[in-house]
Amino acid sequence: MEKELEQTQNGIIKVVLFGPESTGKTTLASALAKEYNTCWTPEYMRIYLQEKWDKQQEICTEADMIPIVKGQILIENQQAKKANRILFCDTNLLENWVYANVYFENYSNPLLEKYVQKHQYDLYILCAIDVPWQADDLRDKPNDREKMFSIFAKELTKRKLPFIRVKGDLPQRLAQCKPIIEKLLK
Repeated sequence: MEKELEQTQNGIIKVVLFGPESTGKTTLASALAKEYNTCWTPEYMRIYLQEKWDKQQEICTEADMIPIVKGQILIENQQAKKANRILFCDTNLLENWVYANVYFENYSNPLLEKYVQKHQYDLYILCAIDVPWQADDLRDKPNDREKMFSIFAKELTKRKLPFIRVKGDLPQRLAQCKPIIEKLLK
């Protein structure tokens, strides 16, 4: 099982789009990948939970966390092999860890925490809550956006991870990211 949580290290720069639901992470990940002619990883948690919802009308449980993180790493490792110098990750294990701790009181999984700490990323892009909320089957915290953003920001600060905050529409966010990404690519 631990092998399934190992992160491929192949010299690719890895950038994570990070933050609460409905903040434009997927849109920005896709746009950045297009801008830099490379790959991006979708958020496996959404894929997994949407499929579960469609089949059973059931929400996420603690038992779903390990299959979710395994799927996220599998996609990341596959895309890292195809990436052109840089990979944009629409979430990662830390994002999954934050959600588990928000939704499941006293959530603890030493194995997951071990790999959250072990995985390395060159930059986190923390997406602001200034884009319009878009409801769907899975999103459930439209009134807690500020609280959720604060939780995500505190986690990055607590762990002393390299991050920038982006806000505005897609062109503004791209403009904020590009100088930092250009430095990473040098």
